[in-house]
Parts: sequence; C-alpha cells; structure tokens
Amino acid sequence: MQYWIPKVLILSALVTLSGCGIFTNEAHHKRNYKANQPLVTPEGLDAPRQDPTYKMDVASYDNSEDAKAVKPPMQIMPIAQGSWIEEGDKLAKIYFDKNDGIDDLDQFILAAVEGVLESYNTPVANKTQNSIESDWLSIVKVEEGWLWDDEVVAEQRYKFTVEEKDHQRTASLSAELLDYRSQEVPLTPLLQQRMETRALNSVIAEFDYRYRQLQVELRQRQGIISLALGFDNQGNAALMTEQDMNVVFERFSGFLERLQFTIIEVDAEKGRIIADYTQPESSVWDSIWGEEAMQLPLENGQYQILLDNAKAGGTSITWMDKDGEVLEPGTMNDLQQALVTALRSRGIQM
Repeated sequence: MQYWIPKVLILSALVTLSGCGIFTNEAHHKRNYKANQPLVTPEGLDAPRQDPTYKMDVASYDNSEDAKAVKPPMQIMPIAQGSWIEEGDKLAKIYFDKNDGIDDLDQFILAAVEGVLESYNTPVANKTQNSIESDWLSIVKVEEGWLWDDEVVAEQRYKFTVEEKDHQRTASLSAELLDYRSQEVPLTPLLQQRMETRALNSVIAEFDYRYRQLQVELRQRQGIISLALGFDNQGNAALMTEQDMNVVFERFSGFLERLQFTIIEVDAEKGRIIADYTQPESSVWDSIWGEEAMQLPLENGQYQILLDNAKAGGTSITWMDKDGEVLEPGTMNDLQQALVTALRSRGIQM
C-alpha cells in the first residue's frame, strides 16, 4: 500500500521538468476570443433602438508571427553627469552641459565617440570639426526570437554630430544610421530607432567614464595633498597642512571613516575628534574589486586627534592615544606616509 508514495514523487518531478511540454501556451488561441451574438428580440416585440454612434466592430486577435516580433522603442539613457534629453524629441539626441574640468566640450564629446569606435576596433571613416562617421561595425547585434536563439549579426555605419551652443556651455550629440546591411534581417523604422539609440547610449556611457577619470585626475593635480611632518604650537610632533583649520576639521572625520575609524565624538570648539580604529581584514573580494583596504601603522584602539591653527599658518593635526599621550615621532612619520598614500589613491581633498 505504501509503494505509491515514491511513484507519485517521481511523477511530480517529471511533470515539473517537462512542464513546457505539458502546459502549452495557448492563451491567444482563437477559441479564447468569442464575440457576443447580437441581441435576439422575441417575436411580437420591437427591437431596441441602437445608436450607430456607439456601434463597435468586433475585434479579432492577430496571431501572426509579425505581431509577436514587435519590440518597444529603445530609450535614451542620460546617465552622464550634466546630460539631459528634450521631451518629445524623436531623434536619437542628447544634450551635455559643460562640467567643471572640461576645457572644450565638443571635443570632449567627440573623443568619447572615438573611444567607443576604438572599443569595437572600428576606424573612423570621416571626421570633421563637429562630426564623426564610422566605418562598418556591429555595435548592435540584431536578435530574432527570444533568450537563447541564435544572433544574426548586422553591420552598420553611423554618423555622430555635435552641435554646440553659442555660449559653449551646452552641446548636443546625435546619432544617425548612415548605412545598414544584413543577410537575414530587413531594416525597419523601429529597428533603425533602436540601433541609433543603442549607439548613442554607448557614447553616453563612454562620456560618463571619461569624465569620472577626469575628476580623479583633477583632484590629484590640485595640490591638495599637503600633509607633512612638523610640530604643533606645544612642540609635539604633528601633521601639518596648509589648509584652513575649519576646512580640515569639516572633512577630516569623513576621511577617517573611510580608513576604518569609528567616530565617537566630534568637538568643534576644542578642535578634537575621538575615534576607535580597527585594522581592516583583507579578503579575496578586495583583490577582485581592486580596492584593497588601507592599513595604518596604528594598533587597534581609541585615539584623540587635535586640530589647531598653526603659528606659521595652516593647521596642525596632533595624534594621541586614549590616555592623551602624543604618538612618538617615528609612528607619526609612518602615519604621515600612509595617510598621504590614502589621500592620493582616493583623490580626497583635505
């Protein structure tokens, strides 16, 4: 009597694994679309009046393959800082505002276009002062079907045009499909829109990447790394920076938190920060993401950091342990080198 239990379990597993073959998708079968029959008036009664204004034709479902293959238009993604689109614009076009650090906006945009073409190993067919025409490339692989169906590769040629405003603070970039060739997939207006938008989105992503790189370079070139060894007003070994004390104090606690410090107390009147330090543990994820945690030459524990206006100008940063004892000059020397390395690697402004 009990042998039916494993058989039922096996049958359930087979049904689950072969569900696609058992439960066919017939949601759009014609038998599921029924039109109501017109009202039949009993004999001897007058038919109700029907206003022709509200008469509707009986609709039928189109089960053709063409109807299934329709895809929605692709959207432009203004992910780069200072980028935006005009609502209702039917062209593959985006606008960029001139961000800090960019000297020549239109050339910066064109450089992003060339960067995309280089990533596809595609030469520039023609270049003017405000436009670039690409050679043949497959920036978009036209997919027919769904999920794991084979891809049919189509080749395209694009023209990217930059139009800069007179004030040179805003410029637009448009992508235009110049030519298209494919053995199996015909070009349609919808497919053209999707390809031009995809090409434009590739340039937007490249623009965003290049500007992020520029921001890091600017931070590292601004002379913001000014920590040096020196002495505070009491003659203790301290770190010295040329920045004003108010500026340093405002940002220093945030910098410490990035270096595994936990802020316990911030006293602006005394210029004192109390924080606990715990050395980070390295893991395999650090090497994968390329952001290995910075270890400082400090033991785990609580520290007091005093900031004060130096007599010679700038700000002194004095480090003490939890008992108020100033760290030795040798420790301060190692700490200064580690902090400068951390500042440079992160492009942080002190």
